[in-house]
Amino acid sequence: KMLSEYKNDLLPREAALKKIWGSDTYFNGRSMDVYIAKLRKYLKEDAKLEIVNIHGNGFRLVETE
Repeated sequence: KMLSEYKNDLLPREAALKKIWGSDTYFNGRSMDVYIAKLRKYLKEDAKLEIVNIHGNGFRLVETE
């Protein structure tokens, strides 16, 4: 849901970690990486949607036309 709220905009990694897990610890960060990887696998079926890493900042859900 958070990614869809930030569609085509940057979702800061720290903000997502704090909202979902309550803190931005290393282990929570790794859990989020696994979750994002699973989301990418599901979204692979839809060529219009892609989750892009913004190195050092967060993620962006990109919708192409």
